[in-house]
Amino acid sequence: MRDTLILGQAFRGGGAVDPLGAVVALTDDAEICGCNGVCKGKITGAIAAKGLTSLDDVRAHTKASNSCGTCTGLVEKLIMATIGDSYNPAALQPMCKCTDLGHDEIRRLIVAKGLKSIPAVMQELEWTTSCGCAKCRPALNYYLIADWPGEYEDDAQSRFINERVHANIQKDGTFSVVPRMWGGITSPRQLRAIADVADKFAIPTVKVTGGQRIDLLGVRKEDLPAVWADLNAAGMVSGAAYAKGLGTVKTCVGSDWCRFGTQDSTGLGVRLEKFLWGSWTPAKVKLAVSGCPRNCAEATCKDIGIICVDSGFDVVFAGAAGIEIKGTEPLCHANSEDETVEIIAALIELYREQGRYLERIYKWAARVGIASIKAHVVEDLSKRRLLYERFVFSQGFAQVDPWQERVNGKHAHEFAAMAEFGLPQAAE
Repeated sequence: MRDTLILGQAFRGGGAVDPLGAVVALTDDAEICGCNGVCKGKITGAIAAKGLTSLDDVRAHTKASNSCGTCTGLVEKLIMATIGDSYNPAALQPMCKCTDLGHDEIRRLIVAKGLKSIPAVMQELEWTTSCGCAKCRPALNYYLIADWPGEYEDDAQSRFINERVHANIQKDGTFSVVPRMWGGITSPRQLRAIADVADKFAIPTVKVTGGQRIDLLGVRKEDLPAVWADLNAAGMVSGAAYAKGLGTVKTCVGSDWCRFGTQDSTGLGVRLEKFLWGSWTPAKVKLAVSGCPRNCAEATCKDIGIICVDSGFDVVFAGAAGIEIKGTEPLCHANSEDETVEIIAALIELYREQGRYLERIYKWAARVGIASIKAHVVEDLSKRRLLYERFVFSQGFAQVDPWQERVNGKHAHEFAAMAEFGLPQAAE
């Protein structure tokens, strides 16, 4: 008895631990989803009353697991505990209610059948709805952009608000603007421009971000093009803080200034950011370059990181430091900056081609396997070169500043102020 109490039920003769026991023991008022305030009783009640059989069903009816996703495991255990073996989380999950096909099969068919528009995909793959939904349209739009660069035209109406207007919407309906600062480097001219914009448009909050940039918070939607025009005039482009694409390349000062620096980490970070910006990816991508193993740029928790050492550059990837915390996996060692850039571009292109929409790099790596990624990017140099060349080709169509386009009038309707209508006046 003592050993069982101390070491658990599975010790020696104890019974096997019930994997659902802990969640079954929770009271009905126990909070499962902290983001949306959903308790156990609401979830199990909805499952029983509405006959819910999938995670998507539970999300739709209760909002549990519908925000950050941290509680997904708990919600799945509640589904299993409530409906038993009829719930199979390993079964193929359709992209959405509009189709029975999963992401991987849809993407394979897009290429195999040469489908180059959203209507063509929906017609050929027998969508059950005429126009799709908020889950499938953004995913299809991304897959078509990545698979047919230069041939498919981005469909703005298949993007959510942040990517349509190239700024992050805030809780009060205003927007935040984050100009790109290559590798975290700025200049007096750019800083003056940011200060002038904040004064000119009465922007209430100016904040330094964790990615070594400056965020202007509280910009009115109708002011966005004018704000961007002033920032463009100072040489700044969109920082894509809103995008499923390259966010930041964080750097330390490296060998230029630091007595411990082994390589020019800032220069490499600037080079990488100027090469990679503009590309769309399944989910956001963050990089960092640390000038020595002291890792001041925190490269070992990023999607892709570079640790500079005397002999070259150690490339790591598949880290996370948000909802989930995970250290990076070692990918390979590169002897030169040129080799490092090729490796990272090939890795990103492989992710672009294999990743499911909204799947971060660390989740993609766990799904396809580290060994498979290394086989394409590290071990087979011809495959790596082809991936690199496909990425370079796609960048020829991707590196267009969306702020400048909208300053010049593209999608002007998105930024028009809403019309104001007065109450009708009764005739005398």
